[in-house]
Amino acid sequence: MRRLAPFLLAAVMTSTAAAQDLAADAAAVRDRAMADRTAWDIAESLTSEVGARPVGTSAMTRARDWASAKLTALGFENVRVEPFTTKAWIRGDERAEIVGPWPQRLAILGLGGSAPTPKGGLSAEIVVFRTYQAMLDQPPGALKGKIAVVTQAMPRTQDASGYGATNAQRFQGPTEAARRGAAGYLVRSLSTDDTRLPHTGMGGWPGIPAAALSTPDAELLERLAARGQPVIVRLEMNSRVIPQAPAWNVSGEIRGSERPDEVIVVGGHLDSWDPGTGAIDDAAGIAITTAAAKLAGADRPKRTIRVVMWGSEEQGGASEAYAKAHAEEIGRMVVVGESDLGSGRIWRASLPAGGLDHPAMRAFAAAVTPLGVMIARTPPQHPGSDLQATAAAGAPFIQFGQDASRYFDLHHSADDTLDKIDPEDLAQCAAVWASFLRVVANSEVDFRALGKAGAP
Repeated sequence: MRRLAPFLLAAVMTSTAAAQDLAADAAAVRDRAMADRTAWDIAESLTSEVGARPVGTSAMTRARDWASAKLTALGFENVRVEPFTTKAWIRGDERAEIVGPWPQRLAILGLGGSAPTPKGGLSAEIVVFRTYQAMLDQPPGALKGKIAVVTQAMPRTQDASGYGATNAQRFQGPTEAARRGAAGYLVRSLSTDDTRLPHTGMGGWPGIPAAALSTPDAELLERLAARGQPVIVRLEMNSRVIPQAPAWNVSGEIRGSERPDEVIVVGGHLDSWDPGTGAIDDAAGIAITTAAAKLAGADRPKRTIRVVMWGSEEQGGASEAYAKAHAEEIGRMVVVGESDLGSGRIWRASLPAGGLDHPAMRAFAAAVTPLGVMIARTPPQHPGSDLQATAAAGAPFIQFGQDASRYFDLHHSADDTLDKIDPEDLAQCAAVWASFLRVVANSEVDFRALGKAGAP
């Protein structure tokens, strides 16, 4: 043992020195990112030059070309455009109004997957439910010929848990209303604002007309229904569906200098809904991860960093397409992560199981703690919509919690525009991601092995 002691001491000292080097390197990248405008420039470029980017439209084709050109201009290698097809819902003219007993217009946005109304529109009595559960409690046939209206409000939270708690009333509500015989479905927007701007989103493919109401109009229908007289609403919606719409996942890499086959995959989604310009959802995520990768890869780290701009998150399809196209290399993916919660500052980092005490992750924590980031004691719960299939196939994933306190004031609405992004907050997000990428790309951290070691 006395003979081994010097070697053990040397190994410990070497490991400590390596961790200190990683921490210093990550801090330097962090500081550069905080002063860098690349993330802002990317977000400005995408929202200004392309604007809204729904799948199945010519704007999505322009977004594909923008993505390829932008990655190339920023110096990424192996820029790839990977085509796939997916079902796409296209909005047409929409109108909603109370026709009796007190006529007035309503502010709506059709939900993705909504059926169009019959020619000439749909007029029917509404049935208002103040909670989603109250509608679910209705037996089959109870809503026959009626327009079901759910007015349950979404709570404001920092971590987006309010959205998770109420999402079913938008995504599954139309299907559940149809099962109970409803001719149409209206839902209070999943929103925390008080403006008359409705917020869209997917509503499934239920076969009945379905739309989101602005929050004041949802409250209006509540008040009118409480008066006891039948309230008649007329809907006119002219959407259409493209069964096999073209879409694309676009990616670029900074190839690793020593272990190029070990890949870190990060990104955001390129598509958006149509009312605004897709700034916080998700030009911000694309800007954050692309800028972070460029900063972290400034002098070619050991492992490869890949940025992906997924082509159909809002209506689905990109996750499965990406996992299928990259099935053979998922085992070589070191870690994956998606930025898709706007541009609010990162306040929490959730690391893969077993990673907390690894020297590389301690170096990362040291770099981002001054930015106000807390390292969670529990592993991440969700990899991001576009990485679900990849994570399910075994890729370790990270999750950075952003301040979502204001995100749902803007999400999926006409207010999702560039002016809502704070450049300093955006830079903080890029700095956290860049620090993480730098540490992982230049270390030996193996999240798969750490996860297995920590498993019961």
